[in-house]
Amino acid sequence: MFKKFDEKENVSNCIQLKTSVIKGIKNQLLEQFPDIESWLNHIMPKKDPVKIVKCLHVLLFSPQTALLQTERRTILPNSQTQVDKGAIKFVLSGANIMCPGLTSPGAKLYPADADTVVAIMAEGKQHALCVGVMKMSADSIEKVNKGIGIENVHYLNDGLWHMKTYK
Repeated sequence: MFKKFDEKENVSNCIQLKTSVIKGIKNQLLEQFPDIESWLNHIMPKKDPVKIVKCLHVLLFSPQTALLQTERRTILPNSQTQVDKGAIKFVLSGANIMCPGLTSPGAKLYPADADTVVAIMAEGKQHALCVGVMKMSADSIEKVNKGIGIENVHYLNDGLWHMKTYK
């Protein structure tokens, strides 16, 4: 999705959100992730402005914190999965995650439905490589073990990663 991301072409506008909209986002985060309450003021400090950069919804809470919002209104990954070591270079090049990379030794596939937003971890690594959307349920991926299992939406070092900070 962001392999050819270019700010001049892909960013149409940057809007600061009203307090009422920010409260709605906070409520949505709390509903989706009840355990986040103690961290919410660290993620979205009360005095910092929240902006939407219009390209896909990217919520900017501060120069260090940005979250993706999809058309299905999911703000954060609901789940995570792990690819094997052999998939790392492909994922970091923007490739979608194929089913065999999710079912091989070294990979971990957790229960998730199709269209679930997931964080993609890698065997032997501490941090996520990318954020993706399940194209099939975890059960289907295990049964079929062929084709695209997860669509790579945003990965480390892509165009969105290098996007400048909006003030």
